[in-house]
Amino acid sequence: MRILGLTEELINLAATTLHIKNMVCNRCIRVVTEELTNLGLHLKTVELGEAVVEDEPDDDKLKEIDKVLKENGFELIDDRKGQLIDHIKTVIIELIHYRKEMDEHINFSDFISKEVGYDYSYLSNLFSSVEGTTIEKYIIHQKIEKAKELLVYDELTLSEIAWQMGYSSVQHLSRQFKKVTGLTPSHFKKVKENRRKPLDEV
Repeated sequence: MRILGLTEELINLAATTLHIKNMVCNRCIRVVTEELTNLGLHLKTVELGEAVVEDEPDDDKLKEIDKVLKENGFELIDDRKGQLIDHIKTVIIELIHYRKEMDEHINFSDFISKEVGYDYSYLSNLFSSVEGTTIEKYIIHQKIEKAKELLVYDELTLSEIAWQMGYSSVQHLSRQFKKVTGLTPSHFKKVKENRRKPLDEV
């Protein structure tokens, strides 16, 4: 049994984690999986923001990977700060866009700190210095993009959307929505002229 355990440890040691920018949806995962497989890499897992491969790519292979990823709108992240920022974005996107509903009492700073594994004040300062905006504003913009999506689907009332998005009231959602888009939710729903942006451009 111990021999099997050692074998698993060796396999895990040989694995390489590729941190990838702009992976923000399930379609992204499919594209990255397909492209890396086409390059002959043996994939262990592919998730938002990263792919774990059994291989240890040399510099030439990494350049080839980066070239193919860029052709598809992605990019390899090779510095620790960049990886941290992308991890923060991934955590926020998964929480806002892929959870069925959000607790209005959720403490984003505690949640992000726990998921990323660093003190929030450090992450907040790092994010602001590199991205030129705060984590709080990034969260608001992601929430508004999700609200836009739900408005376009036209399956929920504004009150239900506010509740699902963790807003304390319809008025709170409406104020933030108008501040970001220049339109009230009801006006946006009527004209639908302010089309949603790709998540990597928010």
